[in-house]
Parts: sequence; structure tokens; C-alpha cells
Amino acid sequence: MMRTIAGIDEAGRGPLAGPVVAAAVVLHEGDTISGVADSKSLTSKQRLQSDAKIRKLALDWSIGAATSSEVDEFNIHKASLLAMKRAVLGLRFHVDYVLVDGMYFPDILLDGETVIKGDERVGVISAASILAKVFRDRQMCWIDKIYPNYGFKRHKGYPTKYHKEMIKKLGPTPEHRMTFSGVKNPI
Repeated sequence: MMRTIAGIDEAGRGPLAGPVVAAAVVLHEGDTISGVADSKSLTSKQRLQSDAKIRKLALDWSIGAATSSEVDEFNIHKASLLAMKRAVLGLRFHVDYVLVDGMYFPDILLDGETVIKGDERVGVISAASILAKVFRDRQMCWIDKIYPNYGFKRHKGYPTKYHKEMIKKLGPTPEHRMTFSGVKNPI
């Protein structure tokens, strides 16, 4: 009997603004999708191409997120686990086993394990890393349309010099993580 495996990864732990996003991708055990690698090793164009391929070829996939206010309320670690749980809860396909990137397993009622550097070593986790990164980047481009002076489309909420200068000049937006030192003390 062929088992189904869900890979889970998140994107957006380090930025000063926006949600932390997780993705869950389901494949049959041993299946791979060509061209899929850790999202950090791919160009933006390669990520977009892989994202479309994963959405088409995976047995199932789901996105979960925790808002910047939830990051502030719970802390980034707990918010990341919450986003992962939401991604798993969004799956419609039966899952036999879960592989999670990192050291911490979300509060879900499925068997599984964590894999350190899983986004570099396990294809189904790499696929999840791509979906999470592409979704989060699109969210930040949408947020850029609401708050165009902050440059979210360019830096995706990460603590660049320009971003911190805009926080200092204009103040934080509701999308900023108020508990992060780069927002409390931008420069």
C-alpha cells in the first residue's frame, strides 16, 4: 500500500511585517516533482514556475498563515506552528505521515517527524517551502499596494535599511510586527 506524505514548511519568520505563511504539500511516498528545490536556492522566476508545477502535480496542497498581530500576540515561534497547523487542517486528501522542516512539530493529530534542513533534503518539504514563499511574496506585493511608501514589493518586509528608514519616518503600519526590535527601534 502506497503511503501519502505531507511536507510542511514556513516562510516569513524574519521580516518586520506581514504574515508568517506555511504550506503543506501531499505526495505519494517516494514521488518527486522535477525542478523542486529549497525555495531559498531558486530565483523568483524558478519559484513561480515550480509553484505552478507543484499546484498542478501534487495530490493536495494547502496554505496556512498567522497574521502580524498573531505574531505579536503569541510570538513568532508559536505563530509559525499555528500557520503550519492551519495548512494541515486545510488539506482535503488523506495523509499518512507528515514531515516538517525544522525542529518543532505543530499541534496536529497526525504521525510524523521533524527534519532539520528538510527544505534542502526532502523533496516534499522543498515543495512546501516554495508554495509558502511564493504565497507570502504575493501577500507582500498586495500589502505594498495599500502602503506603497514602505517598499514591501521590493524587500517583502525584511529589515532592509530602506524599510527601517520608512518605519522611522512614517511609523509602523498595522502589518508591522510591533514586538520586533526593528519596528520598535528601526535604526
